Amino acid sequence: MLDAPVLAGAVGVIVGAALTLALVLTRRYALGSRDLGSDADRATHRTLHVAAAAAAALRGGRDEPDAARAARHLRVLLGAEAVAIVETAADRVALDGPAALEASARRVAARVYDSARRQVFSERDSAAVGAPIVVDGRVWGAVVAFADEARAPLVRATGDVADWCAAQIELAGLDASRAALAEAELKALRAQISPHFIYNALTAIASFISTDPPRARDLVLEFADFTRYSFRRQGEFTTLAEELRSIHSYLELERARFGDRLTVRLSIAPETLATVIPFLSVQPLIENAVRHGLEPGERGGVLTVSSVDAGTHTEVIVDDDGVGMDPDELAALLDLDASSSHVGLRNVDARLRQLYGPAGGLVVETNIGAGTSVRLRVPKSQPQHETVRS
Repeated sequence: MLDAPVLAGAVGVIVGAALTLALVLTRRYALGSRDLGSDADRATHRTLHVAAAAAAALRGGRDEPDAARAARHLRVLLGAEAVAIVETAADRVALDGPAALEASARRVAARVYDSARRQVFSERDSAAVGAPIVVDGRVWGAVVAFADEARAPLVRATGDVADWCAAQIELAGLDASRAALAEAELKALRAQISPHFIYNALTAIASFISTDPPRARDLVLEFADFTRYSFRRQGEFTTLAEELRSIHSYLELERARFGDRLTVRLSIAPETLATVIPFLSVQPLIENAVRHGLEPGERGGVLTVSSVDAGTHTEVIVDDDGVGMDPDELAALLDLDASSSHVGLRNVDARLRQLYGPAGGLVVETNIGAGTSVRLRVPKSQPQHETVRS
């Protein structure tokens, strides 16, 4: 799983490399000035601005980076006559400079690939410096810079640029992996919902077809609303209001099955309804409470769902007065490597920690015979996310 420390480390590599580039390359733009004031500041700003533009081009990832656009920005950074980014495995060359230099760029890159080290080639009136772009421990390609002569600052700067490119490509890979992981986790939740709940819901609907057709029709509509929301492919985030709408459909179907054995109490603060939350983060807590807390008891019980405005956060609390469980057993089931029927609870906890850090996981209070209380805290101020809309 990709956690906050991994992402923070990758970002740290990029920031460090960018600052190194700024220190090395600023001298090119402020050469001749001993003043550490405005000229140097402008040069540093320009360097970082160009680096950011190159980063955007490279963040397409190791499979589809916009190497041609990146090469244009790297040429400015290095102050070189031409710059090439050579993707060795794909046999592609993105060259910003005279087309006649492509063959030379390939030759330099081949030497870099074989040695996995910087290479310097000097001729009578030109020079080339090549440095490896190492991604996940393997040489992905090379940055090749052309100039009149291979001065030491150019050699160092080309190596720094290559390392920085590698960090960008690796971080793009982390972004892609995180997106794939989020999709896999949602698929796991949907797979957990489908077999147990769908069978019980359809059985409950069937029981009303002959005795109460209008009720059966209403339940079919609730079932359609619930499944349409749960199995949507788009959007890693939603609003609390949208999730509660789906939960209403779920609970209507469960009440059709439980009858008087299930009592539901809602206490929702209106100001919390617009809070952006991870998709399918509250619904699995409701299902866990019904399936594992209330269903095992003959008398059923009371399910309470509440949300409160907690300053910088919105808190959602799901309480049941069911059978509860041993706290040690709870700790074991939240272990990602453990095998448990409480897939939804573990999945939600892992996603929250991934998104909001170790302190962002679920808070669960339970004991045998004492019911269970699960608290979810989501910050109100979050980056813009693509949300699910019904």
